[in-house]
Amino acid sequence: MIPEGLTFANRFDGVTGSAIREIFKYLAKPGMISFAGGNPSLAALPDTICAELAHDVLLADGKRILQYGATEGYPPFVESLSRYLSDQYGFDLELNGVLPTTGSTSCMDLLLKAFLNPGDAVLVESPTFLGNMQTLNLYQARLVPVESDEDGVRLDKLEEAVQKYHPKLFYVIPSFQNPSGRTLAAGRRKPIAQMAAKYGFLVLEDDPYRDLRYTGEHLPTIKSFDTTGHVAYMGSFSKIISPGLRVGYVVAQKDILRKCTIGKQGTDLHTPNLNQAIVDQFLRRGLLEPHIQSILPAYREKMDLMLQELEAFPRGTSFTRPEGGLFIWVEMPEGFNATRLFDRAVEANVAYVPGTHFYPCGGHHHTLRLNFSNSTPEQIREGMGRLRRLFEESL
Repeated sequence: MIPEGLTFANRFDGVTGSAIREIFKYLAKPGMISFAGGNPSLAALPDTICAELAHDVLLADGKRILQYGATEGYPPFVESLSRYLSDQYGFDLELNGVLPTTGSTSCMDLLLKAFLNPGDAVLVESPTFLGNMQTLNLYQARLVPVESDEDGVRLDKLEEAVQKYHPKLFYVIPSFQNPSGRTLAAGRRKPIAQMAAKYGFLVLEDDPYRDLRYTGEHLPTIKSFDTTGHVAYMGSFSKIISPGLRVGYVVAQKDILRKCTIGKQGTDLHTPNLNQAIVDQFLRRGLLEPHIQSILPAYREKMDLMLQELEAFPRGTSFTRPEGGLFIWVEMPEGFNATRLFDRAVEANVAYVPGTHFYPCGGHHHTLRLNFSNSTPEQIREGMGRLRRLFEESL
């Protein structure tokens, strides 16, 4: 209970914390198989390489690294990151700038800090990432869900919502979306950038899974079609190097980036220099692409195995078939309640995330999100078997 005489800020009203973080408390149970998180595989974390790079950068530039750094980023990393983004993404860094951040979660917080007033309308995909919905709620945004289909957010529904609600922002995950695993179709990307310029709202393009592609070709970012500064691109090295390093970045029009920099000064001053220096060396030494290519086959094998297991689920089960990323979205027949069944799943030593948590307005209790990246093939076979039997009993 809060101490007498104290009251919490009303921005916390109705905000209960991340459902996934709440689920984590179950994961220490002996024998638990978790498909609930979004962690990279332990085998994909380059601990030996990071140790060697940390040793090298500290010996080469340790005094600067261990001192306070610039909010705008560790200069060598800003240089290598800018070159990487220009070469790999084709971003125009004359119109835009880049700001290193403490993970892409920090990007979202800084952009919301720069733009949102209480009550501002923000359009989001339905479903969408629950962690950033929580951040939006803390900034007291008015969340407006926009219908999606197999090709991502529907352009007709998006423009309809823009005309009706006059949003300040539109939040979208274009590649292997969390939670659905879907990818925004190539033909829908340029129209979103054009729509943002026409109606005067900012697109928050959150793209942490882009490089985890197992089949097909990379698609151009929404940001690559932005000629007016109406798209802010949020990227991260959490899924392709290490989530523990907490290194992300935002690419945005320079005046927007300046506001984010001022906001960052009061949040964490600067992203840790050592962490930026390690990622800088991944880029400078050409280590990033070989590392990504080394982790993709195992992820694809796990995804294919989980999809194979889902084929044996009860009649009426449908699920996405992602081309990459970390998640598969499952829809059970209407009347099935994955939310209510979660406790029984935990009793059976298997965990997932009920899909209701990814919808701004709740509901959709027949849906769930599964993660395959942080389980072994043996755990996927065993855990999916447990779920299948439990679901069969419940239908």
